[in-house]
Amino acid sequence: MFGVAVDEATRCAHYDTDRDVVAIRFACCEQFYPCHACHDAVADHDATRWPRERFDAPAVLCGACETVLSIATYLDCGHECPACGHAFNPGCGAHADRYFDV
Repeated sequence: MFGVAVDEATRCAHYDTDRDVVAIRFACCEQFYPCHACHDAVADHDATRWPRERFDAPAVLCGACETVLSIATYLDCGHECPACGHAFNPGCGAHADRYFDV
């Protein structure tokens, strides 16, 4: 896991509520980061978004149970992990376009 002050549940210096337990495997580098700001702070390259034709890729990690979800599953899950039921931050949808070609 890469980022700034990342804890065991994928919370970081930028997003650290009890619901901030999602990390994204970035399409550009195949590395997990808790958020776009962590990628910007740590990576030596610009971020790229996952294209729609790759939404079946396992690219979203639940920090509560460590299940890796496909992008499609994550986007359809209704703000909670389908594996463990832990609530995800509903505000993440406001910047999904930073990660995915939505």
